[in-house]
Formats: sequence, C-alpha cells, structure tokens
Amino acid sequence: MKITLDIQESRFSTFLAFIKTLDYVSMPKEDFIPQWQKDEVNQRLEDLKKHPEKAIDFDQAMDDIEKKYDL
Repeated sequence: MKITLDIQESRFSTFLAFIKTLDYVSMPKEDFIPQWQKDEVNQRLEDLKKHPEKAIDFDQAMDDIEKKYDL
C-alpha cells in the first residue's frame, strides 16, 4: 500500500525522523537515485548557472501545465 501525505516543508525532517523509528515502515536506501539521474540534474544545474535568463518561474510552469492538460 502507498500513502501520499502533504507535509509542510518546515515539519518534514521531524516527520521523517519519526517515521524512521517505526519498524513496519520501509524506507528506500540513500542511494536509490540512479547515477544517470544525478548526472542529468547536475547538468541542468550547470546549464542554469550559465543561462539563468532561460529559467522559468515554478508557478508559471505549473500554470502552463494546468492549461495544457485542462487540470
């Protein structure tokens, strides 16, 4: 079973510490992100540093996605 929770960012570390104390909850290992994905993120961060003018505001990106998919 999977459960999705919406937790305030300021409370996330406390919540995660509590969850880790429960013996019936499984948590992925720290290295669950594949190397190719880490490389892609690092490349995008480098591109952003070189061309910050190409960055798109998160709220604007979400608005564009919602309009595109009628959400």
